[in-house]
Amino acid sequence: METSRRAYVSRADGFALGLIATGAVSVAAASVVSMIQSAFGAFGEEVHVRMPVTGGEVTALEGIAGVSSAQYAAADVVLTTVPAGARWLLFTEGALPALATIGVCIVAWWLGVSLMRSRPFRNSMSWAIGIAACLVVAGGVFGQLSGAVGRAVIVERLAASHPAVTDVFWTFLIDLDLAPVGWGFALALIAGAFSIGSRLQRETEGLV
Repeated sequence: METSRRAYVSRADGFALGLIATGAVSVAAASVVSMIQSAFGAFGEEVHVRMPVTGGEVTALEGIAGVSSAQYAAADVVLTTVPAGARWLLFTEGALPALATIGVCIVAWWLGVSLMRSRPFRNSMSWAIGIAACLVVAGGVFGQLSGAVGRAVIVERLAASHPAVTDVFWTFLIDLDLAPVGWGFALALIAGAFSIGSRLQRETEGLV
């Protein structure tokens, strides 16, 4: 009669994996709180928006040795009248990255638990990591784009009654950070590695 042995991690490894899994859950919970705060900030009576400024000279630094020029890059503006579409876009700017963080943390927790059980290579794991990769790319890129479009809507609304607004704020400006795309590609490669590992594990078990 043949019996299969199941490998278990050491107590130290189990403690470390459990600590990482707990940390992932904590970060996910903090991201949920961040999403709620974004909702209150976007749909409250007063909306605080950081608006990109054009040509904001910092006059206080004029004439100081070693300073060639200085400009304000943004201004914190408190708005009392914001279109509903702009509110949703501003909410999405913070909610999408938070959602991506939640997805990655859930996968990290699941992977930690699977490693403690010595069963990390599963088809479902590769799918989960692939979904997390998509969330990271979408959350990073579309979150930034949503914020830029939301601010453009606000500028257009303000400029309708105050044309000089466009001399102060950029009509549309986005400083696209492509780091989320790189992280997404890295997660996609990890998902592929887990898919190959799952197949090799099944083939190995079939030979035993």
